[in-house]
Amino acid sequence: MNIQEHEPLGRYVAWRIGGPARYFATARTADELAELLRWGVERDLPIFVLGGGTNLLIGDAGFPGLAIRNRATTLHIEQHGDSAVLHADSGAPMAGTARRMAGQGLGGLIWAEGLPGTVGGAVYGNAGCYGGDLAGVLLDATVVCPDGSVEQWDAERFHFAYRTSALKEQALSVAAADPGATRMTYPIVLSARLRLQRDDPARLAAEMATIAATRRSKTPSGSSCGSSFKNPPGTTAGKLLDEAGLKGTRVGGAVVSTVHANYIVNDGGATAEDVLRLTDIMRERVLQECGVELELEVQLIGK
Repeated sequence: MNIQEHEPLGRYVAWRIGGPARYFATARTADELAELLRWGVERDLPIFVLGGGTNLLIGDAGFPGLAIRNRATTLHIEQHGDSAVLHADSGAPMAGTARRMAGQGLGGLIWAEGLPGTVGGAVYGNAGCYGGDLAGVLLDATVVCPDGSVEQWDAERFHFAYRTSALKEQALSVAAADPGATRMTYPIVLSARLRLQRDDPARLAAEMATIAATRRSKTPSGSSCGSSFKNPPGTTAGKLLDEAGLKGTRVGGAVVSTVHANYIVNDGGATAEDVLRLTDIMRERVLQECGVELELEVQLIGK
């Protein structure tokens, strides 16, 4: 294992924000990821697995444990007549995997066209958009538990809901009860099995092209983590933030995009503190103007 020390994490995340990790390593296979997780557990270290680097805000002081960059991307397909099962390592990119499957005439993931992040992150947060989500295709996943053991969980065990899962709820619950708790407190996804269906490659390509064009028209340029807040029931966070007049609002180097109000862009030299102060302003304004309390979609890492 090639474990580095004091590696800056900002270079690995979409916001380009974040201090160094005490220990840092890259896992290129599921076995390497499991080995690194056990290494961290044996040393009672805080552990953080970094996938695509979106929906993450890493603290300016960095991360005081082991950060693992997940580059385990192996894919394997089992054909079953008009259906198929995709075995995907947790570091496989969602968008690239969706395009690859569509090119082979396999549908079920076209909603993930342009979606940032990895399979493991999608399981953790039940990623979804454009009428689909991870919960709709997951058969089961292999996870490493906090004690270092490996288990296979079926889809029901994840208790998926909008943009969340049992893994994420467990992590948030521990963080709320004990903000100082930093050890590995929830299982980490090693790989997943996804249910796909045989379909016409040309039709899939056309649908994905439409999704890609729609996504590009709504996505601001620059360094951003993606959506900052979850969509409340019956509306969208972007609509509420726009109605509250928040586009262009700035704190330091962090600014609310003028293209999409649910995006915060690092306009140059933004810190995690800038972003957090800006999200506080955004939440308070929407609560005052619209009577709705927004919930962060961003995961906070480190101090």
